[in-house]
Amino acid sequence: MLSVRAERVCREVTALAGSGVDVARLHRQAIELVGRTVDSELTCWALIDPDSLTISSMTSGPNRVPADCEPLLAQSEYGGHDPCTFAALARSGQTVARASDLPGDVLAGSFRQGEVWRPLGLDREVRVVFTVDGMCWGGAGFVRSGPDFTDREVEFLSRVAPALASATRSAVRDGVRPPAVAGEPAVVVTDAAGNPVALTAAARRWRDLLGEADPGRLPVLLRIATAGVRSNASGLFRARVRDAAGGWVLVRATALLGGEEDRTVITLEPATDRELTDLVFAACALTTREREVCADVMTGHSTSDIAERRGITPNTVHDHLKSVYAKTGVRSRVGLVARLRPGASHR
Repeated sequence: MLSVRAERVCREVTALAGSGVDVARLHRQAIELVGRTVDSELTCWALIDPDSLTISSMTSGPNRVPADCEPLLAQSEYGGHDPCTFAALARSGQTVARASDLPGDVLAGSFRQGEVWRPLGLDREVRVVFTVDGMCWGGAGFVRSGPDFTDREVEFLSRVAPALASATRSAVRDGVRPPAVAGEPAVVVTDAAGNPVALTAAARRWRDLLGEADPGRLPVLLRIATAGVRSNASGLFRARVRDAAGGWVLVRATALLGGEEDRTVITLEPATDRELTDLVFAACALTTREREVCADVMTGHSTSDIAERRGITPNTVHDHLKSVYAKTGVRSRVGLVARLRPGASHR
């Protein structure tokens, strides 16, 4: 019975992705489908930037996480100490993690458990990541009170995760586009906790752009970027996130040096065509060499030009293009350029 339910969910999410729905709608539908087998009081599904493993957007179930808890969840996810963050789970190669399977001292020290879930009366959690071809495109968390998540529920999530990963990647591939409003870059300076202490006028416009569907989005994003800088040995943070209309925004942050207090400089700007093309390349599961050949095709180079530039034979160029055509579902160079161009319509 469990396998039948899992196969049904896999078929339905695959069909949804094939119909051209965006990520938000795909995840809303999937929340309902999965919720028939895995009961939870709160569930949040994330779209994840596969390069930075940063949450790009969130879709909630029928009940939303309280707004005052969102900054705390951001701190737990990017503070560098909490167990079973989506990024840590993706890097581990594990698909599903149940909180109760953690060692007792690790669970007791979890910021997310102690500062968010337990005060809400929720003491059971399970998380799953959506990974395909070695890249993580999303994840989902489920929390509830009462009985723990069962082995069968964990097995069900493990069975449906690959289909959810492929469907999420397909929805990203078919929906990459610039932000709805291509405003000038915004600059925000935050304190150690991620609270803004100075900002440019453009930041207010970006606040509206990012928060149209989620009014608290920018403050949470600032906390994420600030925590990301503090937990990264390089002192840098970089991620692509989605705006309210599904466009992509580039967020970068770095520590501000020379002051007496910890400060972080965060910039928000429209994702460039290069950024978006790289995202499409990843969503099409192209190899490094295939990406190079595609980049040359998109700039108008002939087969012989590409062969010379890349130090390979023309036949090898053709072989790479055949593989790319199969992965992208096109039959010609013209179709390939249209397919890979950010903002192009593929349906």
